[in-house]
Parts: sequence; structure tokens; C-alpha cells
Amino acid sequence: MTKNYDKEKVAVATVAGGCFWCVAADMKKLPGVTQVVSGYAGGTGENPTYESHATQGYLEAVQVHYDPTKVSYEQLLDHFMRHIDPTDLGGQFADRGPSYRTAIFYNDEREKEIAGKVMQAIGAAGRFDRPIVTELIKFNGFYTAEDYHQDYELKNSHHYRAYRSGSGRESFLRKAWHSTALAGRSASPGYVKPEDETLRRTLTKLQYDVTQRNATEPPFENEYVNNKKEGIYVDVVSGEPLFSSLDKYDSKTGWPSFTQPLEPGNIVGLEDRSHFMIRTEVRSRHADSHLGHVFPDGPKPSGLRYCMNSAALRFVPKEEMEKEGYGRYLKLFAPGE
Repeated sequence: MTKNYDKEKVAVATVAGGCFWCVAADMKKLPGVTQVVSGYAGGTGENPTYESHATQGYLEAVQVHYDPTKVSYEQLLDHFMRHIDPTDLGGQFADRGPSYRTAIFYNDEREKEIAGKVMQAIGAAGRFDRPIVTELIKFNGFYTAEDYHQDYELKNSHHYRAYRSGSGRESFLRKAWHSTALAGRSASPGYVKPEDETLRRTLTKLQYDVTQRNATEPPFENEYVNNKKEGIYVDVVSGEPLFSSLDKYDSKTGWPSFTQPLEPGNIVGLEDRSHFMIRTEVRSRHADSHLGHVFPDGPKPSGLRYCMNSAALRFVPKEEMEKEGYGRYLKLFAPGE
């Protein structure tokens, strides 16, 4: 049973959002997350099992281990809330009953306050006709689930995909969050998506097709694949910061590639089943621009390859970052940083 953790070495968040297979798979998509463990939380008695946890009052839950220097607790909870139905009291999608209800298990008053603010922001986004009912529960321990439940989406990928689609989770999430990211706009009003008429007038045809129609630009023949200048890459539509030149590398694929985002909170990962493949699409949080895809074949330490379309990005050179309002990132390029 997990009771405590060393905050100096790692941060751990415990959340419940219905089937822990799906929640675990979704939380792994967030940059800065190092491990996700499926298990049981919120009940009474010792050693719950998959067969007994519901009768003991436990919820299917996951513990998310993350690097707080790369992703904040607030960003982690925002990501979690966007991958559940926070308005459902009776369970999640096809899974019904108290053990499938949604909850955030907070460790202290600071986490409780942050969780409350995140839920308030999600509710204010205007995505749901019903109130947010995700519970805030004081953390009192976590039991790790059986081995066959860990990394289920990898061990039993065919069954997992069929279950996730059949449960209604994937269609719900796409309907609720795919079109635009209103909650993100309310959190950062400076990064907004202009009206379509404005986009058609200000973007090139390729930029519009990539960001608004999920097109892919030609490999090698794009603006930033060979760019080696210092600076940051922002969304061409909204200007929200996305990637840094410090994390850019030559993946030999023909598109600009990065090992991690500059601002994980500005990145959204969605399952993409187009072209007879299963991939993770990457979109921007505030403008909902299609950016590209992320693959698990990148270099260490992240092991990720964020393969982006140049047409979805705008490069801001280091010497112009202050003038354009991105001065807070200049310290990343300072000697010794």
C-alpha cells in the first residue's frame, strides 16, 4: 500500500476517472509524467482486489508520478479533467457504479485548492450542460492493482482499443474537447483562435490546411526542418508557446522534431485512427490547431518524438523574444542555465 512519497524526488497525484486502463493510458500522454500505476483508492479495509474493491468502497484509480519541474500539478489535473466526463455521478461511460465515479485525491490543502480551481475553470468553459461532480477526497492510501492491469493498453492493445471505442469514451472526448479549447482560453485570454474568416485571410493555404484541416506538409521541403537558430516555436494561429530550439533535434524524418514541449499545458494529445493507423495526434490547447503527432521513438531522456508541421508553427528568434512578449523564456538561453 502506498501511503506517502518524497516530494523532493518525485511528485505523485492520485485520480479516478472510471476504467483505470483508459485513465492510465491518457495520463501517460502528458509530458513530464514518468510513471502511471493502476490501482484502488478511497475505500476501507486492506488489500482490495479487482473482485473485491467495489464492495470495500474503493474506486478504480491511478497514481501519476511526474516531474514537477516539467509539468505542474495544475496542468496535470487539467489534462485529467479533459479525459473524463466530470458531470457523471453514476460512473463513466459504459462502466456504471460507485467504483467508477470520478475523483481527485488531494494530499494537502494546497492541492485541494488547486484542484478546486481547475474544476471551476473546466465548469466555466461552457462545455457541459450539467454541473461538475468530480469529488475532492482526502488521500488516505493507494493499493496497486494486479499486474495484468498495468500498462493494459500495451499488453492487450486490440482488446483495449475495442473497449475504449465501444465504451463511448473516445467519442465523448472528441465531441467535448476536439473543436476548440475554451477552458484554455479563459485561463490565458491572450492566446485565442480568431474567426475562420480572419484565418483564411491571414494564413497561407498550407498553414490553413494543416492547422484547420489536419493536412500534412511535405517532408524536407518545409520552413523549419533545418532551422538551427536559438528561439522558441509558437502556434501560428494563437501565438501560444509550444516548443524550444533547445529541445529540437534532427530525426531524419523531414519534419521539425522535438523531445518535449516548452509548455506541456499548451499541448493536447488525442487518439488518431486515420489512414489505417493508430497514432497520437498533437494539437494546441488554446487555438486547437493541428500540429502533428508524437511518437515513442525519440531520444533519451523523454523517449518521445514530437513530429511537427512547420506550417503550424511560427519561429521567434531569441533576439526578438522580449519584444514579442516571450521574454520570460530568455533565461533558458542564458549561459549556465
